[in-house]
Amino acid sequence: VQLQASGGGLVQAGGSLRLSCAASGVTFTSYSAGWFRQAPGKDREFVAAIRVSGGTTYYADSVKGRFTISRDAAKNTLYLQMDNLKPEDTAVYYCATDLRTFSVCLPDGFEYWGQGTLVTVSS
Repeated sequence: VQLQASGGGLVQAGGSLRLSCAASGVTFTSYSAGWFRQAPGKDREFVAAIRVSGGTTYYADSVKGRFTISRDAAKNTLYLQMDNLKPEDTAVYYCATDLRTFSVCLPDGFEYWGQGTLVTVSS
């Protein structure tokens, strides 16, 4: 299983980025998936997730209304559309899949992880 995250970069506050996570060896229509982020000196934190059944989505309060998680079955790719970015969104963003627990918010619940993509938001 490989997850390849991309799309990070440097953006000014108020701008937008779309992160992508391409998968091989696993399909996003068969497993729940999520995005997490880790800022320097901080723990990895939940950002967004999408359940395999029904496509129910979940968001951290800090990103609700600004970020949107989605998946493209044909491309087997997970996305995170990030709008109205803020400096506090600066972090390395990771995609993850194959949820082994009921909660989508815990990093330990996901089996497979991408390598991370850096998002830097300047003020």
